[in-house]
Amino acid sequence: MRVTRNARHPFYERCHEVLDEIRQQGRYRTFTPLSRLTDRFPVYEEGMAPPPEGREVVVWSTNDYLGMGVVPEVMEAAVAAVREHGAGAGGTRNIAGSSPLHTELEAELAALHGKEAGLLFVSGYVSNQATLQTILTSMPGWICFSDQMNHASMIAGIKGARGSQTVIFEHNNLADLEEKLAAAPADAPKLIAFESVYSMDGDISDIAGTCALARKYNALTYLDEVHAVGLYGEEGGGVSQRDAVADQVDIIEGTLAKGFGVHGGYVTASAEIIDFLRSTASGFIFTTALPPSVVGAALVSVKKVRAENWRRDAIFERVHAFRQRLRAAGIPFTMTPSHIIPVPVGDAERCKRISARLLREFGHYATPVNYPTVPVGTERLRLTPGPSHTDEMMDDMVRALSVLFREEGIVHTWQPQPEGVG
Repeated sequence: MRVTRNARHPFYERCHEVLDEIRQQGRYRTFTPLSRLTDRFPVYEEGMAPPPEGREVVVWSTNDYLGMGVVPEVMEAAVAAVREHGAGAGGTRNIAGSSPLHTELEAELAALHGKEAGLLFVSGYVSNQATLQTILTSMPGWICFSDQMNHASMIAGIKGARGSQTVIFEHNNLADLEEKLAAAPADAPKLIAFESVYSMDGDISDIAGTCALARKYNALTYLDEVHAVGLYGEEGGGVSQRDAVADQVDIIEGTLAKGFGVHGGYVTASAEIIDFLRSTASGFIFTTALPPSVVGAALVSVKKVRAENWRRDAIFERVHAFRQRLRAAGIPFTMTPSHIIPVPVGDAERCKRISARLLREFGHYATPVNYPTVPVGTERLRLTPGPSHTDEMMDDMVRALSVLFREEGIVHTWQPQPEGVG
């Protein structure tokens, strides 16, 4: 019997249409092949081959803010965990058993944030998505008040909570938040979801003010500290620790992949909330646990970051030094109260072009940030100088930006702004 082949599925054509549209808008994304050099960080090798075939490049866009991913003790802990426990976890913690490493790391993270318990997830994205979705489907009538600029992972969890209601409040606007809280039914279960450091604009939320509103209107608070853990507070517990308000927040979520330089996400909260999530969150229950190497490395990293406050001093000294150089050169940048330095470009194609020329002509890599990560018209380079960026690296980067901004016709529009960081 002859089999007639079906016509090509329309989804294939849809893929082409969407990708063509993305290309036309100048926001088609390509991966830049870079290999981190553990003994030279933040220097990387460009391409697939080592020098002299590959070229050394200074990277300015890493989220390993403190460089903990290349600290010898952290790397050695990963190797030791592989030798002792193997390369993988062998399954979920319910099926394959729960390693003492996981339990110890959860206790360490709970102590970092002053909470009773913690729970590890395979990534920060999953910890946000799974936790918010699980809570917001736990009983009828939930209303989630979500900051306008919340991360995609938080939005995914909130949208995935069928049956709950979402109210979006203006970014970092407590007056708008209160107005919306006051308009909600008094007896409805409420949750306020927000971040401490917003990673694209580098601004910081008013955690104390948000918690005060939560108490007034009987709402739970869910705080994403992903871009703050390790960097702020006496032990790196984030902005909530720095501002001495961590005890006022119900649930604090964080990552092991940025300030701690490894991988994975987590939430910390009261014992009953964590036990509830452990028992009901599908994003935890049905996912293979983090491998021993990751957990072992993260455990050492968290302990070192908590104990070594000089690392936080070092990053903010470097941030200040880099801003001074940008200011002296007249290069426009957004002054923020955090460690993140946005350099506005304002056009997707030009942003990509400047990034490409920085790499090709000057040996510096800065990721172009375009829509949908940021709104159209606000495209920028997002720079994150760290403790290992030397004065020489900074001087060379500023010279490169000066040349490119002049050639690209970007007006130096920086105006004096109040200093404030950390």
